[in-house]
Amino acid sequence: MKTCSTLLFTAITLTATAQQPSKVTSILEILDVTNGNRTVVKEFPYRIEAPNWTPDGQWLVYNSDGKLYRISPTSPAEPEQINTGFAQDCNNDHVIAADGKQIAISHGTKEDHKSRIYTLPITGGTPRLITPLAPSYLHGWSPDGKQLAYCAERNGNYDVYTIPAEGGEETRLTTAEGLDDGPEYSPCGQYIWFNSVRTGLMQVWRMKTDGSEQTQMTFDETRNSWFPHISPDGKSVLFITYYKGDLEPGEHLPNKNVELRIMPATGGEPQTLVKLFGGQGTINVNSWAPDSKKVAFVSYKIHP
Repeated sequence: MKTCSTLLFTAITLTATAQQPSKVTSILEILDVTNGNRTVVKEFPYRIEAPNWTPDGQWLVYNSDGKLYRISPTSPAEPEQINTGFAQDCNNDHVIAADGKQIAISHGTKEDHKSRIYTLPITGGTPRLITPLAPSYLHGWSPDGKQLAYCAERNGNYDVYTIPAEGGEETRLTTAEGLDDGPEYSPCGQYIWFNSVRTGLMQVWRMKTDGSEQTQMTFDETRNSWFPHISPDGKSVLFITYYKGDLEPGEHLPNKNVELRIMPATGGEPQTLVKLFGGQGTINVNSWAPDSKKVAFVSYKIHP
């Protein structure tokens, strides 16, 4: 994966008064997958979600209250807001291009409040609409920078789609009844990983980038598995699981007891890395460090 040069973000100092809600504490953490050590980057007295690691390793990008922010993973000062122009309703589906020059976002358009995908410079700027159809929820950007992968609801069913990163006609890749979500490209560019409820519980799947060879990769009868994230070296897949019975298989809710699990990208028995209180917002997007040894995630505390 290519690295990017030092980023020059439009900086706006973050203040807690602009965030919500005060009864939630978000803990931005880094997990070393080689030894299980957890390091707290910063605690926030409001909800933050979905950290991305920038390809140069210098920043973590996350969303909070509809906006995007960056923070250093090693020497965190006050977070800085990324200028996303009119897009002030960003959710936790932001993805950074492999060359580090652009970021793609899912933003709730003010006219109908439905999510659509936009791209803009990583340094900030005016978003460019990529998916006129809605709702569309971004999850992946191909390593060559040419395609975006996303979950979209069309005609009452949620499936995986791709579209040229410059805009154009979308292509439907899955057709199973129910929810197919979380599509993400492998670093080699040959596969898209995703999660699907088609066999009952939510499971991790993999397919070729043209939608062929859809293959189930997890077979857990006690957990619902969501959002597979492939390490930059292509060797490991990290995902989040909910316990069976805590929610419906197609639900991805906050404030649940969950696990971060890891498995070889070639398939095999997953292992639990950490148990935590989280869910929605913990690892919606790929949060691997460039060295494939660490991941960023968010855990939560709820206060009465």
